[in-house]
Amino acid sequence: MSLTAGSRPDGTRPPAAVEEPTAAVTAAVAKERVPHKAAKAAKASKVPFMVRLRRDRTLILMTLPVILLLLLFNYVPLLGNVVAFQDYDPYISSNGVTAIFHSPWVGVEQFSRMIDDPLFWSAAKNTIVLFGLQLVLFFPVPIALALLINSVIRPRVRAVAQAIMYLPHFFSWVLVVTVFQQIFGGAGIIAQTLEDHGWSGFDLMTNAGLFKYLVTAQAVWKDAGWGIIVFLAALAAVSTDLYEAAAMDGAGRWRRMWHVTLPALRPVIALLLVLRVGDALSVGFEQFLLQRYAVGAGASEVLDTYVWNMGIQNGDFSYAAAVGLVKGVIGVCLVLGANKFAHLLGEQGVYQK
Repeated sequence: MSLTAGSRPDGTRPPAAVEEPTAAVTAAVAKERVPHKAAKAAKASKVPFMVRLRRDRTLILMTLPVILLLLLFNYVPLLGNVVAFQDYDPYISSNGVTAIFHSPWVGVEQFSRMIDDPLFWSAAKNTIVLFGLQLVLFFPVPIALALLINSVIRPRVRAVAQAIMYLPHFFSWVLVVTVFQQIFGGAGIIAQTLEDHGWSGFDLMTNAGLFKYLVTAQAVWKDAGWGIIVFLAALAAVSTDLYEAAAMDGAGRWRRMWHVTLPALRPVIALLLVLRVGDALSVGFEQFLLQRYAVGAGASEVLDTYVWNMGIQNGDFSYAAAVGLVKGVIGVCLVLGANKFAHLLGEQGVYQK
């Protein structure tokens, strides 16, 4: 059998060589196809507005009352901040709304007065000290309690413990202060028990030096159970396979908590920490107002009670509005700064980058 040029020994010809496309050709083809496909997919997925309106009309009707309430009570009152730049007098006109248009403008005079007011700086100092103390002593408590409850094996015991810790959240501050008064007051259970056994009693509720620790303990007892729910929900999303794999690698309980549980809680901790920092200048109003006269204004005066005292009690609405406006602006700046710090740590925070 004779062989022809380019043939194999069995007489067959090899397949023609196919030239591989270069990287530049592949990139050019992909560049032409991708925008065309993306535009085609976007055009196909675009739903007309009226179709979406008819489709989601039930959800829109459900959220409409909430949106109206939010606008009425949260955004419309923001227009009243204009009185911070006026010498507002509610009696200059027939009603308080029209009085805004008749009150004289004073520019930044109220803000200059705020800077020169030592009572304002005293209230600001108390607010910052209380925030720092609550951030250190109060914020870790729900995390620790959530880890403790999550480690309980029996579901019934876990449910009972969670219900007991969560119940004080529904108490009003009047009831919370009353309970602490009956326990730590001069006529409370502890003081009376000490006096019955020959020791001198004490009155923690009127001790101005320990007041910041007292209000922190009240906040922990009242609201720690609310924070437990958030962290337990985050722990429920952790896969049990991670714990089993860590246990097979020889990790004990503390190792599993450090390397599995806490990393799973880190996004939630970052989010709540950002929100807590943004609320730094709002450490409470009712709690401090109820105990104001027991320890004095020097220990219990915070920015919220200072605004109430200047605006409602003294009738200086423009000055109170100026203090509240500065407090709100600083709170927004703290939220943005804390959220930026969360992004630097690799967490999402309140919103993404």
